[in-house]
Amino acid sequence: MKRTTILLIITALILSISGCATTTVSRKATDEVIDLSGRWNDTDARLTAEVLINDVLARPWLINFVEEEGAKPVVIIGSVRNKSSEHIDLLSLTKSFQMELINSGKVKFVADSQAREEVRTEREDQQSNASEDTATKLADETGADFMLQGVLTTIVDAVDGKRVVLYQTNMELIDLRSNEIVWLGEHQIKKLVEQAKASW
Repeated sequence: MKRTTILLIITALILSISGCATTTVSRKATDEVIDLSGRWNDTDARLTAEVLINDVLARPWLINFVEEEGAKPVVIIGSVRNKSSEHIDLLSLTKSFQMELINSGKVKFVADSQAREEVRTEREDQQSNASEDTATKLADETGADFMLQGVLTTIVDAVDGKRVVLYQTNMELIDLRSNEIVWLGEHQIKKLVEQAKASW
């Protein structure tokens, strides 16, 4: 009898505890701004890419190149380094840059070094395993004219449960033939984070 009573009490406790731990999920529009922690997020990456790519495509280097060469410039994304105070995966930012550039229709775009290695491996495999008339030729890649690269940094000021974080993204476009920097861009995002009790 005691054993049955104890089992019933334990079961009731488990059910009551599990009932308290509820999770709710609601779908949101992907362009809706949701800042939970105040850290760098998807909205910051998207807005930064939009601002900087709109700026780079509106500058004289593009018109000058088209007038001199009679063709669209070919661009490649180089490294975008994270020198901020947070662990940030910048892949979403570089992919946003790539998307904005390609969709503008004003430049051509070639794959980054990691993607090129995978494509080259496939191309080499085709030389041995694909029919001669369908195998992609070696040494027939499109070379880039310009490389876009940059850095993300932060400046943090915190006191008494308040924190101000300035995210600064600096990008530059480099002419691969001359190493000339033909464009410099900067975008800043400032956030004020307030907490009842400081946790940093």
